[in-house]
This record gives sequence, structure tokens and C-alpha cells, in this order.
Amino acid sequence: MKDCIFCKIINKEIPNDKIIYEDEYALAFLDIDPLNVGHTLIIPKKHFETIDEMSPEEFSKLSKAITLVSKGIMKLSDGLNLLQNNKKIGGQVIPHVHFHLVPRYKGDGHRPEWIRKHDISEEQSKEFLDKIKSFLK
Repeated sequence: MKDCIFCKIINKEIPNDKIIYEDEYALAFLDIDPLNVGHTLIIPKKHFETIDEMSPEEFSKLSKAITLVSKGIMKLSDGLNLLQNNKKIGGQVIPHVHFHLVPRYKGDGHRPEWIRKHDISEEQSKEFLDKIKSFLK
């Protein structure tokens, strides 16, 4: 995509001296505004705005890089969060699929769990379950 900053990094239009892994399908580099030391982004070289646009085959190619880099991060940290956001409401800032691999360290000050703020009724869960099952048939 012409105006995508990640596509420009892939095409070497924007220099990036923080690349830690690259193959034919994926690029991994340190985040410019990291949550922790070693916070890494992994992106597919083919432009997809959201994960649902990816085929299982394309996702499989990207997952190889995610797994490989995760193994390295786990050797250098105490844990790892793997995050992937879709659309602005979901926290996606750059409209190009990317995974955040955030190393976790004892005493890093980040909460280890999700904060739940809503009470979800059984009725709401059942309604969602029925709808999603119909979409996946």
C-alpha cells in the first residue's frame, strides 16, 4: 500500500536499523516506542490491514517468524505477551497487520492479567456463540 509506513519500511523507502529478522514473507524489528526492552513488531511483507484479510497460508508463513523470534525473546526475558490489534477500536494504530512481541521481566511494573470491566451475561454469550457458529459454517 502506497502510504503505509510498514510497507515503506519493507520496501526500504524508510531506513530501519532495528531489524532483527527477515525472510521472504515477514519482517521483525524493534518497536520505535517500546513497552519493554526488546518489544518487537512482526509484520507480513504483503499488505493486509486486518488479520481476517489473511488466508491460512499467509498466516502460516507469518507464524514461522513469530515462533522463531518468540523463542529468542523467551531466552532473554522472564515471559512474553503476544498482542495483535485490529481496527482503531481494537487499538490498531498502523493499518497493516502486525504482532507485538513484548518481553516481560520480573518487576517491570506491567500487570500480568487482563482487566475485566464488564459483566457479560450467559444470554449475551449464548447469542454471540450462535452467531459466530453460523458465520463459520
